Order: sequence, then structure tokens, then C-alpha cells
Amino acid sequence: MLDIRVARPEEAQSLATVQERASVAALGHIFPPELYPYPRDAVLARWAAAVQDPAVRVLIAMSEGTPVGAACVREGWLDGLYGVPELWGGGLAGSLHDQALELVRGLGSDSCRLWVLEDNIRARRFYERRGWRDNGETRVVPYPPNPLDVGYTLDF
Repeated sequence: MLDIRVARPEEAQSLATVQERASVAALGHIFPPELYPYPRDAVLARWAAAVQDPAVRVLIAMSEGTPVGAACVREGWLDGLYGVPELWGGGLAGSLHDQALELVRGLGSDSCRLWVLEDNIRARRFYERRGWRDNGETRVVPYPPNPLDVGYTLDF
């Protein structure tokens, strides 16, 4: 049974753990862990700030009392969507995505943007299947080896 709800401030560590598990599994070819240690402190600080920010909405997905997914949105943006790897392909990400977009709409946005790593093909396909389109924007990721992020947009 999957329960998706608004995250509480004391759940920042759980959100950071979900992101780490998802990122290490999905992005090891971009950020080899033996060369680039995972930025745990920065990720935890990001989630701790997000759950305290009144302009941000954070969702946590729970399965049998265990955190398995996380999403972060603000007006016009999906700032992160993560699911634990053992649940990939089972509908978790789709459910989390849909609820996150409802929050964006609730903030008054008629479109949404996100960044996804250029070489994160699995995530890019996930978003493209849901109607997101590459908007032509790129940016350099601040973490070594500084890969590119690609911008995507979805109109509601």
C-alpha cells in the first residue's frame, strides 16, 4: 500500500535518504561513487530548507511505514522527483509525479518546468512519456564532474 502525503519538517533525513538511494542507482554512470562521493550534507540541507519554506511543497511516499519516494515543487517548477530503485517500474514515480503536478497547479501555475541530467535517459523517457518536452535550455550542474542538465516544460 502506497501513501503519498505532505512531508513534515522532521522527515528531511528520510527525504534525503530516498534521494540518495535513487541517485546512486540511477546516476552512477554520471557520478561514479568511487570518484565523486555523494554530497549528503548538501542534499540534507536542501530537504531541510524545503520542508520549512512556505513557498515550497514537499511530498513523501510511504510504503508500510518506510519512505520510498520524494518530490519537491514550487510555483511553476518540479524541483525533484525520486523513488527507491526496488520500486522502479511499479507506478510509484507516476503517482508521485501526478500528485506533485496537482500541487503546482494549486499554486496557480499553468505550466511546469524541471531540470534533468542530459545522460539520465531513464528519467528523460519517463517525463517525455508524460508529455514533457525539451525546452532547449541547458545548465552546468555544480557538482563534479559538472554534467549538463536539460530543461523540460509541461503545459497544463
